[in-house]
Amino acid sequence: MLPQALLCLALAGASAPLLADTVWLKNGDRLTGKIKVFDGGKLVLATDYGGNIILDWKKVATLESDQQLLVKQDEYHGERAKALHKAEPGKVILANGETPKTVELASIEQIMKPKPLVEDFNWKGNIDLAMDYKRADTDTDDYDVDFKTKARHGRWRHNAEGEYNREVQDDEVTTDNWSAEYALDRFLDEHWFWQGRLAYKRDQVEDLVRQRSVGTGPGYQFWDDELGAFSVAALVNRSDYEFADGREENFYALGAKWDYNRYLIGKSVELFSNGEVGKPLSGVADYALDAEAGLRYKVTDWASLNIKAEKEMVSGAESDLDETRYSVGFGVGW
Repeated sequence: MLPQALLCLALAGASAPLLADTVWLKNGDRLTGKIKVFDGGKLVLATDYGGNIILDWKKVATLESDQQLLVKQDEYHGERAKALHKAEPGKVILANGETPKTVELASIEQIMKPKPLVEDFNWKGNIDLAMDYKRADTDTDDYDVDFKTKARHGRWRHNAEGEYNREVQDDEVTTDNWSAEYALDRFLDEHWFWQGRLAYKRDQVEDLVRQRSVGTGPGYQFWDDELGAFSVAALVNRSDYEFADGREENFYALGAKWDYNRYLIGKSVELFSNGEVGKPLSGVADYALDAEAGLRYKVTDWASLNIKAEKEMVSGAESDLDETRYSVGFGVGW
């Protein structure tokens, strides 16, 4: 009898469903899946029947999870819960050993999977690649590699981006440049931050061969959640221009930066735009613009197709610059 009992127990265990998180809604519906993140009033539940489902936090009655999750009741401090247990509507129980804690859902700012070393570390980014080969009266090879990433921990946010462009027409290089930028944000409260940034661009073809910029100034984060983000910053920059004939121009400028992205259609489509416009305080140029805008379509959770337009302009200088590029390519994101 004992072997038969053990066999029945093993079969029952094998046929039991895998543990899943459960969300109860105020209208009586119950959804199962895996809680990925809660931020900006939106709860993302990963399911095998509908992909990622985005729920309005105000519609959630209670929830439970067998995951270890970091629950934050303000912007900067969190409590690691070994599990979440169902409670009366409007509340949830944080299971922490012998002393479970019941909290109001309305008091929770974020829920995320804790990281091994830095609990509230959040890192995201993407790399886009575009290539174009044309064989006709004019043979053209065009390459464009773009990366952008952000990492957030507490009051600090790190921003890094870079780009490489190269175009060859009939064995003549018509575009060859690369750029890199790093910015560090220190948040003063939920929305306001102070930014310091470094930027560099090298061009092998244009008269303006080097651009260096160091800037600092205040910024404002309108929103930053699972459905997108939008921030602006006003900077005072020290810029250095170096031209192909050896001339140099050094000046201070006022700049305005923006960074926008928005997910649509269940996060399968992303609209994005970022850039900077600057006005020199001296008469070396009228203004400078460096911006891009585009769209990404997610093919999988990590792969996407993208189309974008880029504009770089320096107007009013001795050697004006005016470039517009359009590209279609493939990217990966995290």
